[in-house]
Amino acid sequence: MAGAEAGAEAGAEAGTEAGMEAGALEAAGEAEPGGALRRKRQTALRGVGDLCKVCFMQRLNKNSSQGAMGGAGRAIVVGAGFGGLAAAVRLGARGYRVTVLDRLDQAGGRARVFRDQGFVFDAGPTVVTAPFLFEELWALCGRKLSDDIDLRPVAPFYRIRFNDGEVFDYSGDAEAMRAQIGRLNPDDVAGYEAFLAKSERIFNVGFQQLADVPFGKVWDMLKIVPDMAMLESWRTVYGLVSRHIRDERLRQVLSFHPLLVGGNPFSTTSIYTLIAFLERKWGVHFPMGGTGALVQGLCKLIEGQGGEVRLNTSVERIEVENGRATGVRLADGAFLPAEVVVSNADAAWTYRHLIAPEHRKTWTDRRLEKARYSMGLFVWYFGTRKQYPDVAHHTILLGPRYKELLEDIFEKKVLADDFSLYLHRPTATDPALAPEGCDGFYVLSPVPHLDAGIDWTERAEKYRRAISAELDRTMLPGVEENLVTSRVLTPQMFQDEYLSFKGAAFSIEPVLTQSAYFRPHNESEDIAGLYLVGAGTHPGAGMPGVLCSAKVLDRIVPEPSVARVRV
Repeated sequence: MAGAEAGAEAGAEAGTEAGMEAGALEAAGEAEPGGALRRKRQTALRGVGDLCKVCFMQRLNKNSSQGAMGGAGRAIVVGAGFGGLAAAVRLGARGYRVTVLDRLDQAGGRARVFRDQGFVFDAGPTVVTAPFLFEELWALCGRKLSDDIDLRPVAPFYRIRFNDGEVFDYSGDAEAMRAQIGRLNPDDVAGYEAFLAKSERIFNVGFQQLADVPFGKVWDMLKIVPDMAMLESWRTVYGLVSRHIRDERLRQVLSFHPLLVGGNPFSTTSIYTLIAFLERKWGVHFPMGGTGALVQGLCKLIEGQGGEVRLNTSVERIEVENGRATGVRLADGAFLPAEVVVSNADAAWTYRHLIAPEHRKTWTDRRLEKARYSMGLFVWYFGTRKQYPDVAHHTILLGPRYKELLEDIFEKKVLADDFSLYLHRPTATDPALAPEGCDGFYVLSPVPHLDAGIDWTERAEKYRRAISAELDRTMLPGVEENLVTSRVLTPQMFQDEYLSFKGAAFSIEPVLTQSAYFRPHNESEDIAGLYLVGAGTHPGAGMPGVLCSAKVLDRIVPEPSVARVRV
């Protein structure tokens, strides 16, 4: 009877004929063999939107599991970054009692917020490119994203400044993009159209079909090899762009995106060219109040589900017994038991420092050391008493070298005298993030990770001043004498504060041999009941990537009743 009521309720909530039919099938669950029932349920669900399917299954499973076990299973999420918070919402929607633990004094992880003298600085991600992934999370809690978040489109997506002062406005306007490209090289307009069509085909497979699918078995990888070969995934991002574009400046414009997720365009698999179409499809957005508003909104969703976000709480290790995660040991010695443990900590740090070596045959210390990691970041956050109204929300300042600079960063691991920069001016969209008459910024420079041996306590201020001088020359005249507030974040601080292995800002580098099956799996290879979300697992870094890594859990984490029985 409980199953029948759940099926009928889910069908009614779906609000469609297909949903009602699926609910009726679920109610009659004992009338037919499981295989036949599943086939009919799948047929019925084809008429329901993706989100309705998720809501239907989650509500059904939540009701049935709680009825069978008399309460929810326990889930602990280590780390309150976007991946961890999204995982907590999804687990809570399925009936788990969720506790999120974070060692910092605020949620968000790399997306935490700095405040000083009326200035508000988002510390990390600033580009929202797939807002539907947030909308799904709010919908799972019976709310709309717009109830809590004012998300504004950003145009242009990026303003790209070449070293000679030439500017390119990268946008989602097809005609404007053709005009921009034609201005630099008319012969590349047709090539751009062909590249964007290729990006769409890669998007349809790489994002639409695979972004939220687990790669836990070799077969999961082998069965996509034909598609990947057809889409030329063995090429690099720069290599694929160069097949269509001749002008070197335009090659840089269309190949810089991997740097936003920790990759070198000259070694990152061309799967990542899907970003071009992803941005065209959904646009680039910014939440009023900053990305910190999204973090706070997710925390409220978790608390509304009955979950808990505990800050200033350090996890010393993930406890394992008989090959299964049983909970976490805190730095103060306390043990918190759980049927499900999700780590949103850096994947390499999770295995290297939170799990004893005897419990991990796959991600050994040796393998972790040999893996390739993303570059580090030097980030300077600053506020000025002067406004710069001509500066766009997102600006890419390309330096005199492109490939050679990236070789210095990724391969040679030396700190070059020149740089390419990303300049974020959130006050272009939300003036309230700075005092009246002022402007707030952060500027980001890709640099080698900690294997370079750079002493950032000695180099940080010199490097900051060099960046300041470059901004003074190019975009922000008089910036140094107009500073009100200033702080930096170095690769050493990424390791010390965020526990990023080797200070790599985006965890494991997104090369083909470290993608999908070859990344740390979303479901631990060696430890039952342990799951990973975030930049270091599938599908990878970037806001859509880490949110999709949480979505993968819907497919691999058992229902609360099953998890409790297994323990």
